[in-house]
Amino acid sequence: MQDLASLPASVAAAVQIVLTDIDDTLTTEGRLPAEAYHALERLDAAGIQVIPITGRPAGWCDHIARMWPVRAVVGENGAFYYAYDRAARRMKSHYWADAQTRAANREQLNAIRDRVLREVPGTAVASDQDYRVADLAIDFCEDVPALPDEAISRIVSIFEAAGAQAKVSSIHVNGWFGDYNKLNMTRTLFERELDLNIDQVLSDCLFIGDSPNDEPMFQFFPISVGVANIQALLHRLTHQPAYVASRHGGGGFVEMAERLLQAREAQGQQA
Repeated sequence: MQDLASLPASVAAAVQIVLTDIDDTLTTEGRLPAEAYHALERLDAAGIQVIPITGRPAGWCDHIARMWPVRAVVGENGAFYYAYDRAARRMKSHYWADAQTRAANREQLNAIRDRVLREVPGTAVASDQDYRVADLAIDFCEDVPALPDEAISRIVSIFEAAGAQAKVSSIHVNGWFGDYNKLNMTRTLFERELDLNIDQVLSDCLFIGDSPNDEPMFQFFPISVGVANIQALLHRLTHQPAYVASRHGGGGFVEMAERLLQAREAQGQQA
């Protein structure tokens, strides 16, 4: 990883789409700082489309798509996307699996839930679980005392033993049935809503994140950034981001936004 400050100005000025994780990337210690939300507004005003790519639930993503200055939202680690058409006042959505499949998967996830709670002391079902449509989120530090790394690995192994996928975020282990991830649904979103072939616009895109469930994005996007707190999770990453911010959480997002906006401004002055 290189320091974010070394991102070439010409590369930064060309970015048209920012894809961002939310927890501990836009947020800091569980809250959305004013400076991070202001950075979203500044990017939007500059014509840079922002798309959160998050593990958070459908209920939250509906709100974010409607209320935040964003183009769309990919949620539950790629289970769906929501894109709010402000002119038509209509939410457009796409799910990886149909409702019948999601219901069948839920029965299996409930069995996994019971096993995790029985076998891994100190865990809890995430407080946002009621708003989820496709996955199971197990809390290991958001609303419970932080669990050791061994307990997190045990949660992952229980999911995988049942044939489910499992990804570790900065606060939850998210598990689901289906061959999707953040990148798969991002690709679908580009095709269906942006009318873009993602492989042909990589130089227009930047991804910023902080944890192992962001790894498919770090691997795929050449312009990828980790906020400073990713340093604590590098042992769980095979593919690291190309750049790393000096600040943690929402401060790192602000640092990234400043780099893009300043590069654009300098390019405009030269022109």
